[in-house]
Amino acid sequence: MVPSGQLSPARNDLPWSEIALLELGDLAPEPGWRRPVLLDADLLVLVTGGHGTAELDFRPLPCRPGTLLRAHPGQVLRCTAPLDATVVRWHADALRGLDVDPDAVPAHHQLAGEDEDAVINEVSQLAVDTRRHRDDPAARGLLRHQLAVLLLRLALLPRGGARGGQGAPGDADVPQRAELATFHRLCREVERGYQHTRRVEDYAARLGCSVRTLTRACLAVTGRSAKQVVDERVALQASRLLAATDEPVARIGRRLGFPEPTNFGRFFTREVGMSPGAFRAARDQPPARIVRPRRPTDAPVREGRA
Repeated sequence: MVPSGQLSPARNDLPWSEIALLELGDLAPEPGWRRPVLLDADLLVLVTGGHGTAELDFRPLPCRPGTLLRAHPGQVLRCTAPLDATVVRWHADALRGLDVDPDAVPAHHQLAGEDEDAVINEVSQLAVDTRRHRDDPAARGLLRHQLAVLLLRLALLPRGGARGGQGAPGDADVPQRAELATFHRLCREVERGYQHTRRVEDYAARLGCSVRTLTRACLAVTGRSAKQVVDERVALQASRLLAATDEPVARIGRRLGFPEPTNFGRFFTREVGMSPGAFRAARDQPPARIVRPRRPTDAPVREGRA
């Protein structure tokens, strides 16, 4: 077993592969993580040293050795204290044709015992092989399958009591499978269309259902209406771009379907609680001062009935 804190990642992108291993500091856009970084690839972050907090899409996540983070392209990441971590980065093609669902990996998990040993060993072996075989295209299959095995193992991690208190099957406030399915269909459609429309009627037409059906599903799963789910997704994207880029506020608004800056400003202030300019200025302050918008799919999802 490789002890925690002694992983030796390969600090390079493989010229022929979609998989790379990095150190956490390699992701920082500037010293000290003054601002978040906007991610362009899938990540697994395995903390090997230090204690502190990582913010993923403005959500504070406690970190210590053995903490695992799962991040997606388009999210923003920032660390608020010095942490040592090995980062596994991959692009979608790395898993093409393999029977693995990377979205089944928990976004935040504290490894322990045999699970921690196994994950450290697999990440360590992946680091060794990316370094040893970086010039050999024939090793691509090896690395792809090692990544798939790692993700499958992580998807099987025990979730502890995270789902406790949700109510027993049959409770009236537990969404039906149909409601869960409708909610996830809406989220996928929103991902494709939020830059073009915030009208729930448009999403209902695309999904072939009624506005009432979408609203009922969103209320059952998140406690929020379909309109709130759509608007929160737009506000999250605006927050990401304001925090992680220097793109002008008016241009960000146009990208998100607001031709007039004043309309974008009113929308953002209503959703986040401060103006776009104030939110951008706050990125240089301690993260606790930033209002944290939520991505719709980050909301706690109650279990469907068996």
